[in-house]
Amino acid sequence: MRAAVRALFDLPGDAKRRNADVIHGSGYMAPSAANPLYEAFGLYDAASPADVDAFCSCLDAPPHARKAIRSYAEKAHELIVDIAAKLATSLGLDCSFGDWPCQFRINRYNYTPDTVGKTGVQVHTDSGFLTVLQEDDRVGGLEVADPDTGEFAPVDPVPGTFLVNLGDVATAWSNGELHNVRHRVRCVAGAQRVSIALFLLAPKDDVVRAPEAFVSAERPRRFRDFGYGDYRRLRQSTGEHAGEALARLAA
Repeated sequence: MRAAVRALFDLPGDAKRRNADVIHGSGYMAPSAANPLYEAFGLYDAASPADVDAFCSCLDAPPHARKAIRSYAEKAHELIVDIAAKLATSLGLDCSFGDWPCQFRINRYNYTPDTVGKTGVQVHTDSGFLTVLQEDDRVGGLEVADPDTGEFAPVDPVPGTFLVNLGDVATAWSNGELHNVRHRVRCVAGAQRVSIALFLLAPKDDVVRAPEAFVSAERPRRFRDFGYGDYRRLRQSTGEHAGEALARLAA
């Protein structure tokens, strides 16, 4: 899978841009003023074989890369749905997440010796429910914030593992029982860094609402119902990418 990813990033710019958005941030993201060292490919629903094939076709991915991407998407989707179900069970709920859209995002950080110490990606929270991330086990740089002090601590990559974290939808869906994670990426080495993320986004009907099991007189509903697509647009329009936009949806 890593070899397939690196081959896609070696495509010329006009070919990369054929990976178009379905929802904001679901297609190719070129280096920007905010994140000049970062670029990414996106696939809206990795759970859909047709979407995976369309993603590969638009980039003219060679057969070996198509095979790797299809297999990885299938297995990673099984994993993220299983983790989400176990998480719900730990909270006393019997939930199925198999029909929730599951976004694929493949990231490259174009680091050089001159960029060490600079920002790879700005501070943010993930907008969806749950993230399963395959880190680059050669180049670290991911840092997570302590929720009490705001101080950042490095998360060193461990070969052969995935990193799991929660996003904004998890906070709203659980009525505050689960906590989103503020994180960032810094350049710590002058070498290209690649990571592969799968995001379990939100309910299939696009409406995020805390189940009644999480709401009581002692714990009133903290967030009003909202559409996930609307929430992504809110984050984009306000520039509030680190969980602040949730406060605007207070019940």
